[in-house]
Amino acid sequence: MLVALLTDFGTGDGFVGAVKGVILSVNPEVRIVDISHEVEPFNILEGALILKAHYRYFPEGTVFLAVVDPGVGSERRPLALRCGVHFFVGPDNGIFDLAVEDIGEDPEAVLIENEKFTLPRVNNTFHGRDIFAPVAAYITRGVPLKEFGRSVSYERRLKFPRVTAEGKKVVGEIVYFDRFGNGITSIPCGDYSYGVFRGEKIKVVPYFQAGEKGKLSLTCGSFGFMELFVPMENAKERFRLRKGEEVVVWRP
Repeated sequence: MLVALLTDFGTGDGFVGAVKGVILSVNPEVRIVDISHEVEPFNILEGALILKAHYRYFPEGTVFLAVVDPGVGSERRPLALRCGVHFFVGPDNGIFDLAVEDIGEDPEAVLIENEKFTLPRVNNTFHGRDIFAPVAAYITRGVPLKEFGRSVSYERRLKFPRVTAEGKKVVGEIVYFDRFGNGITSIPCGDYSYGVFRGEKIKVVPYFQAGEKGKLSLTCGSFGFMELFVPMENAKERFRLRKGEEVVVWRP
């Protein structure tokens, strides 16, 4: 069994190591894969976007432990769920919403409340280590979801910017920047003739090097959304791109 980790913990404070230590203490045979620990702190939308982009490339039965949790210790619910062929463990704050929507099934969700499956002492600032890590590990040992707590309905909570469409015109916005400075938009990949950004027409091209040097272009990126980019440059820095800026594409 495999546990895939996605957090905003970074790697400098030992938080990730502690989470892995708990997982391995419960199941020494489990394999652990890091998706990322560099999600912008407290940015649930960014975590949800990264999870949605990558979950499908993991084998059936993978347990995704996703913790971007600004509400840790509050009344927000700790959840474990199964959706499609995967399991998800983490806070009930919308971090799973985009993956669940992409899978297209209603998840089986339970409230984590059985203290048998958490650490003996739970710190209200680190549920990732004390609650979510052991539960994820017990799932890899075959513990049924119903053992962790009562069934609950899964409620979508993420305020992800939606696109609007009118005729051939589709309007979205920049929602995330990858490490290359590409601006990932809220517009799903599709067949588009051209784009408009800041009042200027820009090309839609099939791959990065097909873009014009020094100019913004659009392409279908690996996140499954249209991306603003400049070939071999950091588009965010060169054009001072900002999250929330409007991007328009036109269908043929």
